[in-house]
Amino acid sequence: MFNFNGELLEDNTSFLNEKNRGVQLGDAVFEELRVVNGDIIFLEDHYLRLMSSMRILRMEIPMKFTMEFMEEEILKLFSEIELKEAKQIKFTVFRNSGNDFSNSDNSISYFISSSLLASPFYILNEKPYEVELFKDFYKNSSMLSNLDTNNKIINVVGAIYAQENDYQDCLLLNERKQVIEALNGNLFVVKGNQIKTAPVTDGCINSILRKKLIDMVSKLNDFEFLEESISPFELQKADELFLVNNIEGIVSITRYRKKDFVNVTAKQLIGKLNAAARMSLSTSA
Repeated sequence: MFNFNGELLEDNTSFLNEKNRGVQLGDAVFEELRVVNGDIIFLEDHYLRLMSSMRILRMEIPMKFTMEFMEEEILKLFSEIELKEAKQIKFTVFRNSGNDFSNSDNSISYFISSSLLASPFYILNEKPYEVELFKDFYKNSSMLSNLDTNNKIINVVGAIYAQENDYQDCLLLNERKQVIEALNGNLFVVKGNQIKTAPVTDGCINSILRKKLIDMVSKLNDFEFLEESISPFELQKADELFLVNNIEGIVSITRYRKKDFVNVTAKQLIGKLNAAARMSLSTSA
Protein backbone atom coordinates (compact mmCIF):
# COMPACT_ATOMS: atom_id res chain seq x y z
CA MET A 1 0.00 0.00 0.00
CA PHE A 2 1.23 3.51 -0.78
CA ASN A 3 -0.21 7.02 -0.68
CA PHE A 4 -0.46 9.02 -3.90
CA ASN A 5 -1.81 12.55 -3.43
CA GLY A 6 -3.88 11.41 -0.47
CA GLU A 7 -5.30 8.28 -2.15
CA LEU A 8 -4.26 4.87 -0.87
CA LEU A 9 -3.27 2.52 -3.69
CA GLU A 10 -2.24 -1.11 -3.73
CA ASP A 11 1.40 -1.93 -4.32
CA ASN A 12 2.39 -2.16 -8.01
CA THR A 13 -0.50 0.09 -9.06
CA SER A 14 0.41 2.22 -12.10
CA PHE A 15 0.13 5.90 -11.19
CA LEU A 16 2.83 7.72 -13.21
CA ASN A 17 2.75 8.55 -16.91
CA GLU A 18 5.47 8.81 -19.55
CA LYS A 19 5.78 12.57 -19.00
CA ASN A 20 6.53 12.32 -15.30
CA ARG A 21 9.28 14.80 -14.48
CA GLY A 22 10.69 12.72 -11.65
CA VAL A 23 11.41 9.96 -14.17
CA GLN A 24 12.27 12.08 -17.21
CA LEU A 25 14.27 14.82 -15.50
CA GLY A 26 14.98 13.70 -11.95
CA ASP A 27 12.75 16.61 -10.89
CA ALA A 28 11.86 15.25 -7.45
CA VAL A 29 12.99 15.51 -3.84
CA PHE A 30 12.41 13.13 -0.97
CA GLU A 31 12.75 12.62 2.76
CA GLU A 32 13.40 9.27 4.42
CA LEU A 33 11.89 8.98 7.90
CA ARG A 34 11.29 6.45 10.64
CA VAL A 35 7.92 5.67 12.22
CA VAL A 36 8.01 3.83 15.55
CA ASN A 37 4.84 2.95 17.48
CA GLY A 38 2.90 5.46 15.43
CA ASP A 39 5.34 8.29 16.13
CA ILE A 40 7.48 9.91 13.42
CA ILE A 41 11.07 10.41 14.56
CA PHE A 42 12.37 13.98 14.09
CA LEU A 43 9.18 14.93 12.23
CA GLU A 44 9.67 18.70 12.49
CA ASP A 45 13.25 18.50 11.20
CA HIS A 46 12.24 16.37 8.23
CA TYR A 47 9.29 18.62 7.45
CA LEU A 48 11.40 21.78 7.48
CA ARG A 49 14.08 20.14 5.34
CA LEU A 50 11.50 19.02 2.78
CA MET A 51 10.00 22.52 2.61
CA SER A 52 13.49 24.03 2.22
CA SER A 53 14.34 21.58 -0.59
CA MET A 54 11.11 22.42 -2.42
CA ARG A 55 11.79 26.15 -2.13
CA ILE A 56 15.35 25.76 -3.42
CA LEU A 57 13.98 23.89 -6.45
CA ARG A 58 11.25 26.54 -6.90
CA MET A 59 8.41 24.09 -6.46
CA GLU A 60 5.01 25.47 -5.55
CA ILE A 61 4.18 24.52 -1.97
CA PRO A 62 0.41 24.01 -1.45
CA MET A 63 -1.15 25.84 1.50
CA LYS A 64 -2.27 22.50 2.96
CA PHE A 65 1.34 21.26 3.21
CA THR A 66 1.69 21.79 6.96
CA MET A 67 3.64 19.57 9.31
CA GLU A 68 0.34 18.15 10.57
CA PHE A 69 -0.67 17.34 6.99
CA MET A 70 2.62 15.52 6.40
CA GLU A 71 2.11 13.49 9.57
CA GLU A 72 -1.48 12.59 8.69
CA GLU A 73 -0.59 11.53 5.17
CA ILE A 74 2.19 9.26 6.45
CA LEU A 75 0.14 7.64 9.20
CA LYS A 76 -2.78 7.14 6.79
CA LEU A 77 -0.79 4.22 5.37
CA PHE A 78 -1.03 2.06 8.48
CA SER A 79 -3.62 0.14 10.43
CA GLU A 80 -3.54 0.12 14.24
CA ILE A 81 -1.66 -3.18 14.18
CA GLU A 82 0.89 -1.93 11.66
CA LEU A 83 1.53 1.21 13.73
CA LYS A 84 3.10 -1.02 16.38
CA GLU A 85 5.84 -1.96 13.91
CA ALA A 86 8.89 0.11 13.01
CA LYS A 87 8.57 1.50 9.49
CA GLN A 88 10.84 3.22 7.01
CA ILE A 89 9.07 5.98 5.08
CA LYS A 90 10.02 7.65 1.82
CA PHE A 91 8.08 10.86 1.17
CA THR A 92 8.68 11.90 -2.45
CA VAL A 93 7.54 15.17 -4.05
CA PHE A 94 7.76 15.75 -7.81
CA ARG A 95 6.82 18.61 -10.08
CA ASN A 96 3.79 18.02 -12.29
CA SER A 97 4.21 17.87 -16.06
CA GLY A 98 2.63 20.37 -18.41
CA ASN A 99 1.61 19.63 -21.99
CA ASP A 100 5.25 18.87 -22.67
CA PHE A 101 7.47 17.10 -20.15
CA SER A 102 9.99 19.95 -20.22
CA ASN A 103 7.38 22.49 -19.08
CA SER A 104 5.50 22.78 -15.81
CA ASP A 105 3.47 25.27 -13.79
CA ASN A 106 5.60 24.27 -10.75
CA SER A 107 2.67 22.56 -9.04
CA ILE A 108 3.52 19.30 -7.29
CA SER A 109 2.30 15.81 -6.53
CA TYR A 110 3.57 13.43 -3.87
CA PHE A 111 3.67 9.78 -3.03
CA ILE A 112 4.57 8.03 0.21
CA SER A 113 5.87 4.48 0.40
CA SER A 114 6.91 2.35 3.37
CA SER A 115 8.89 -0.75 4.29
CA LEU A 116 9.51 -2.65 7.50
CA LEU A 117 12.52 -1.76 9.65
CA ALA A 118 14.56 -4.45 11.38
CA SER A 119 14.71 -2.50 14.65
CA PRO A 120 12.68 0.32 16.24
CA PHE A 121 15.95 1.82 17.52
CA TYR A 122 18.93 3.28 15.77
CA ILE A 123 21.55 0.57 15.83
CA LEU A 124 25.31 0.40 15.45
CA ASN A 125 26.22 -1.73 12.45
CA GLU A 126 29.38 -3.58 13.57
CA LYS A 127 29.61 -6.02 10.69
CA PRO A 128 32.72 -5.96 8.46
CA TYR A 129 32.41 -2.75 6.44
CA GLU A 130 35.24 -2.02 4.05
CA VAL A 131 35.24 1.12 1.91
CA GLU A 132 37.27 2.63 -0.92
CA LEU A 133 37.35 5.95 -2.71
CA PHE A 134 35.12 6.20 -5.77
CA LYS A 135 37.05 8.29 -8.28
CA ASP A 136 35.20 7.68 -11.55
CA PHE A 137 32.90 10.66 -11.02
CA TYR A 138 32.76 13.60 -8.60
CA LYS A 139 29.92 15.46 -6.88
CA ASN A 140 29.79 19.21 -7.36
CA SER A 141 30.20 21.33 -4.26
CA SER A 142 26.91 23.19 -4.72
CA MET A 143 23.68 23.65 -2.81
CA LEU A 144 21.92 21.15 -5.08
CA SER A 145 24.28 18.44 -3.84
CA ASN A 146 22.99 19.00 -0.28
CA LEU A 147 19.48 17.87 -1.29
CA ASP A 148 18.04 14.37 -1.55
CA THR A 149 16.81 14.37 -5.14
CA ASN A 150 15.96 11.62 -7.63
CA ASN A 151 19.28 12.24 -9.36
CA LYS A 152 21.37 9.55 -7.63
CA ILE A 153 23.29 8.28 -10.65
CA ILE A 154 26.70 8.71 -8.97
CA ASN A 155 25.46 6.63 -6.03
CA VAL A 156 24.10 3.99 -8.40
CA VAL A 157 27.33 3.65 -10.38
CA GLY A 158 29.39 3.83 -7.18
CA ALA A 159 27.35 1.03 -5.63
CA ILE A 160 27.98 -1.15 -8.70
CA TYR A 161 31.71 -0.40 -8.43
CA ALA A 162 31.64 -1.36 -4.73
CA GLN A 163 29.83 -4.61 -5.48
CA GLU A 164 32.23 -5.52 -8.29
CA ASN A 165 35.21 -5.01 -5.99
CA ASP A 166 33.79 -6.55 -2.79
CA TYR A 167 33.49 -3.30 -0.85
CA GLN A 168 30.51 -2.57 1.38
CA ASP A 169 30.52 1.12 0.44
CA CYS A 170 32.47 3.85 -1.33
CA LEU A 171 33.50 7.35 -0.30
CA LEU A 172 32.59 10.17 -2.67
CA LEU A 173 34.78 13.10 -3.67
CA ASN A 174 33.91 16.57 -4.89
CA GLU A 175 35.55 18.34 -7.83
CA ARG A 176 38.36 19.52 -5.53
CA LYS A 177 39.02 15.87 -4.58
CA GLN A 178 37.89 16.38 -1.00
CA VAL A 179 36.12 13.47 0.71
CA ILE A 180 32.54 14.55 1.37
CA GLU A 181 30.46 11.48 2.27
CA ALA A 182 29.79 7.83 1.53
CA LEU A 183 27.24 6.32 -0.83
CA ASN A 184 25.27 5.30 2.24
CA GLY A 185 25.53 8.30 4.56
CA ASN A 186 27.51 11.19 5.99
CA LEU A 187 31.11 10.48 6.98
CA PHE A 188 32.62 11.29 10.38
CA VAL A 189 36.36 11.04 11.03
CA VAL A 190 37.75 10.55 14.55
CA LYS A 191 41.37 11.36 15.40
CA GLY A 192 42.27 11.58 19.08
CA ASN A 193 39.61 13.74 20.71
CA GLN A 194 38.60 15.42 17.44
CA ILE A 195 35.55 14.46 15.42
CA LYS A 196 35.32 15.94 11.94
CA THR A 197 32.77 15.93 9.15
CA ALA A 198 32.70 17.75 5.82
CA PRO A 199 30.86 21.10 5.62
CA VAL A 200 27.79 21.29 3.40
CA THR A 201 29.68 23.78 1.22
CA ASP A 202 31.83 20.83 0.08
CA GLY A 203 28.74 19.16 -1.41
CA CYS A 204 27.64 16.55 1.14
CA ILE A 205 24.01 15.64 1.80
CA ASN A 206 22.67 17.85 4.58
CA SER A 207 20.81 15.04 6.30
CA ILE A 208 18.82 15.22 9.53
CA LEU A 209 21.02 12.61 11.24
CA ARG A 210 24.11 14.61 10.28
CA LYS A 211 22.56 17.64 11.95
CA LYS A 212 21.60 15.67 15.07
CA LEU A 213 25.04 14.13 15.46
CA ILE A 214 26.73 17.52 15.05
CA ASP A 215 24.46 18.96 17.77
CA MET A 216 25.31 16.05 20.08
CA VAL A 217 29.07 16.05 19.55
CA SER A 218 29.32 19.83 19.86
CA LYS A 219 27.95 19.59 23.41
CA LEU A 220 30.35 16.85 24.59
CA ASN A 221 33.27 18.00 26.71
CA ASP A 222 35.38 15.00 25.76
CA PHE A 223 35.50 15.89 22.06
CA GLU A 224 36.36 18.80 19.81
CA PHE A 225 34.07 19.01 16.82
CA LEU A 226 35.32 20.28 13.46
CA GLU A 227 33.25 20.97 10.36
CA GLU A 228 36.08 21.13 7.85
CA SER A 229 37.10 19.70 4.49
CA ILE A 230 38.48 16.16 4.62
CA SER A 231 41.53 15.17 2.61
CA PRO A 232 41.87 11.55 1.42
CA PHE A 233 45.26 11.48 3.17
CA GLU A 234 43.53 11.93 6.55
CA LEU A 235 41.58 8.70 6.30
CA GLN A 236 44.41 6.25 7.00
CA LYS A 237 45.66 8.43 9.85
CA ALA A 238 42.28 8.38 11.58
CA ASP A 239 41.49 6.27 14.64
CA GLU A 240 37.90 5.71 13.61
CA LEU A 241 35.58 6.27 10.65
CA PHE A 242 31.81 5.96 10.78
CA LEU A 243 28.74 6.87 8.75
CA VAL A 244 25.33 8.14 9.78
CA ASN A 245 22.11 7.82 7.82
CA ASN A 246 18.45 8.36 8.62
CA ILE A 247 17.49 4.70 8.53
CA GLU A 248 20.29 2.62 10.05
CA GLY A 249 21.72 5.15 12.47
CA ILE A 250 25.49 4.68 12.77
CA VAL A 251 27.60 2.38 10.59
CA SER A 252 31.20 1.76 11.66
CA ILE A 253 33.76 1.52 8.87
CA THR A 254 36.01 -1.38 9.82
CA ARG A 255 38.58 -1.22 7.03
CA TYR A 256 40.04 1.19 4.46
CA ARG A 257 43.13 0.41 2.39
CA LYS A 258 44.54 -2.28 4.69
CA LYS A 259 43.92 -0.29 7.86
CA ASP A 260 41.46 -1.60 10.43
CA PHE A 261 39.49 0.82 12.60
CA VAL A 262 37.98 0.68 16.08
CA ASN A 263 34.42 1.79 16.87
CA VAL A 264 34.78 3.16 20.40
CA THR A 265 33.31 6.59 19.64
CA ALA A 266 30.45 5.18 17.59
CA LYS A 267 29.46 3.01 20.55
CA GLN A 268 29.39 6.08 22.78
CA LEU A 269 27.18 8.01 20.37
CA ILE A 270 24.53 5.44 19.41
CA GLY A 271 22.82 5.61 22.81
CA LYS A 272 22.81 9.41 22.70
CA LEU A 273 21.26 9.29 19.23
CA ASN A 274 18.41 7.09 20.44
CA ALA A 275 17.93 9.41 23.43
CA ALA A 276 17.66 12.39 21.04
CA ALA A 277 15.05 10.48 19.02
CA ARG A 278 12.97 9.82 22.15
CA MET A 279 13.33 13.45 23.19
CA SER A 280 11.97 14.61 19.82
CA LEU A 281 8.82 12.58 20.44
CA SER A 282 8.25 13.96 23.93
CA THR A 283 8.81 17.49 22.66
CA SER A 284 6.27 17.13 19.86
CA ALA A 285 3.68 15.39 22.03
